[in-house]
Amino acid sequence: MTPENPIIALANHSVNAQQRTLSDETVSRTCMVLLDTVTVGIAGANASYADAVHRIAPSWGMGGSCRVLGRGAGFPAPTAAFLNAYQIHGQEFDCVHEGAVVHPMAGIMATTLAELERLSGGRNTTGISGQQFIKAINSAVDIALAIGLSSTRGLLFFRPATASAFGAAAMAAQLRSYSLQQTIQTFGHVYSQLCGTMQAHTEGTAVLPMQIGFNARNAVIAADLAEAGISAPEDIINGPYGYLQLFEPDGNITPLIESLAAVTRLDQLSYKPFPTGRATHGGLDAIQQLQNQHGFSAEQIATVTLTAPPLIPRLVDRPFSKDMAPNTARLSMQYTGAVALIRGTVGLFDFSTESLHDPAIAELANRITIIDDGTEDPNALQPQKLEITLHSGESLTTTVTNVYGSPSNPMDEATHLAKARHCCEFAGLSKDATTTLIEEGLQLDSLHEIGDWLTHAWRENII
Repeated sequence: MTPENPIIALANHSVNAQQRTLSDETVSRTCMVLLDTVTVGIAGANASYADAVHRIAPSWGMGGSCRVLGRGAGFPAPTAAFLNAYQIHGQEFDCVHEGAVVHPMAGIMATTLAELERLSGGRNTTGISGQQFIKAINSAVDIALAIGLSSTRGLLFFRPATASAFGAAAMAAQLRSYSLQQTIQTFGHVYSQLCGTMQAHTEGTAVLPMQIGFNARNAVIAADLAEAGISAPEDIINGPYGYLQLFEPDGNITPLIESLAAVTRLDQLSYKPFPTGRATHGGLDAIQQLQNQHGFSAEQIATVTLTAPPLIPRLVDRPFSKDMAPNTARLSMQYTGAVALIRGTVGLFDFSTESLHDPAIAELANRITIIDDGTEDPNALQPQKLEITLHSGESLTTTVTNVYGSPSNPMDEATHLAKARHCCEFAGLSKDATTTLIEEGLQLDSLHEIGDWLTHAWRENII
């Protein structure tokens, strides 16, 4: 391993996380990111296939102290990490870094919850303050996004899974107070287990969000292997069979390493106002803009055309079909666009069997077309131009250059909190627990014990 190996810089960034000074704005954003992630994960307790996954999980081993958001206790840490990651990403509602095309928090938070539960023995006492937790999370996000932003091509592997694995591994190493060398080894072990391809996204299968779960689980196992002193490869970024050779060919991590100490990547995250693939959000934002400006009804619409960068049709051009599953519908501009045009927005309850078989939605979805605008950037999500033609012949158009929920077009606090309440309502979390979870979540930096906040997210508060 040479001094130039970027894994050393990433490991140093993790080991020294508590020495970093964060701005007040970053601290506040981190509190909101954590609240968003946990409430989305709570909603995921009722996600499609959540019951099926939880039926299977006990066969992988029981008897641990680790709990799952909205579900209960009794799992070993690796299994709990898998389940929580699936729940956080399973409804496409978790935050995302648009430039990297990475959802860093699903894997990072899932591994973190498992490690905290193991650390406390399921008793909510971790010995970690809110301030310490916030610094650790920021370091882990920096690492995941340094990996994600090193890409110069379109997605081959499922980057939300592969890149976030490094952040998850960093968090596991931090919570175990690992040395620099142990952290490097943890990275090597998680790289050796890295998985997740874009084929699951292309086919819109239910295993897609589970790929983040596999890597969150593997981050826990990686930390275990490092603790046992089992050797792992170290030249895992630029080596002949490293990440930038196999997973992201032609990638370049050097500028990301150089900016590690100077740039707080968590500040660049986008939040999701809709529980759908981020690639649908430009179109959904444009729909709401035109609805607010012109007040037309769905019955007046003749055709809808969205012209967008090639990543958009690649990810979400999925014509509606009567047998479309909820996980596929979340990744369909046609279905989600029709829902927004008829109901004014898209929420967690809009992927029920009843909604998926609504003939009005099906009919309107068939009139929505997506066109590739030829943009050269393979990871670009914008600009997006929406044109709605009415039966009267009138044409309504708007162009979205900053998608709603991004740092340049942010959701306000009221919208964030409404989303958190919507997630808790969907899961059946009690109103008292929801209120406390939100109030304490906004002030995490003042907590002496992070476990005091997380206790409101477990099964005993589900009614």
